[in-house]
Amino acid sequence: MRTPSTSPTIRFASTCSVKVWDIAIRLYHWPLIILIYLSWWTYETGQMNLHKLSGYCILTLALFRILWGFFGSENARFGQFLRGPSAVCSHLRHLAQREADTELGHNPAGGWAVVLLLLLLLIQATSGLFADDDILTKGPLARYVSEDTSSKLTSLHAFNFNLLLAVIILHVLAVVLYRIVKGQNLVLPMISGNKTVPTGSALRPPHHASPARALVLFLLAGGIVTAIACLG
Repeated sequence: MRTPSTSPTIRFASTCSVKVWDIAIRLYHWPLIILIYLSWWTYETGQMNLHKLSGYCILTLALFRILWGFFGSENARFGQFLRGPSAVCSHLRHLAQREADTELGHNPAGGWAVVLLLLLLLIQATSGLFADDDILTKGPLARYVSEDTSSKLTSLHAFNFNLLLAVIILHVLAVVLYRIVKGQNLVLPMISGNKTVPTGSALRPPHHASPARALVLFLLAGGIVTAIACLG
């Protein structure tokens, strides 16, 4: 008598949808991409007034993100997503392993990538405030430093953009890598705000700050940048 063959049972972990990104983070992320492209295009086409306006907008968003990193939603705060070298190394060791995404915010490597991009954005926007092309365009703070200092910051403005572009390309490649190799979609949650995670990893969803607080902090950042622009 033949014993019926049995096939291994595949168990699927239960999952749930969790809101991981608030509206403030999402509205910060996508306009920033457009503004970086706009800054490059306006420089290449010589539309420097629009280039300066784009720079002011980038600086406003960068200042807002810093404020939101201290006073915003739980998983948007620097103290929550910046982890030590051991956590980063442990995460990178499993980079080629296909696994469920259990993070309710930035992963250990992604958290430091956020800080690096934010730092480069600040350098780019701030150096532009002191830049002078010796033709028609001068940053609003260029008159407050020496010509030599302004010249060095102008060079830094040009060099840092290439560095920023390289880091952005690496960021995009990392997102593609996570999608293909690890099977994790990092783009969709940044659009919808929600992520599907294993039930066990979502015992306590992150606390989200109110949109009203985000608006106040954004207006504060915008007021600071407007005051700087008026100096010129």
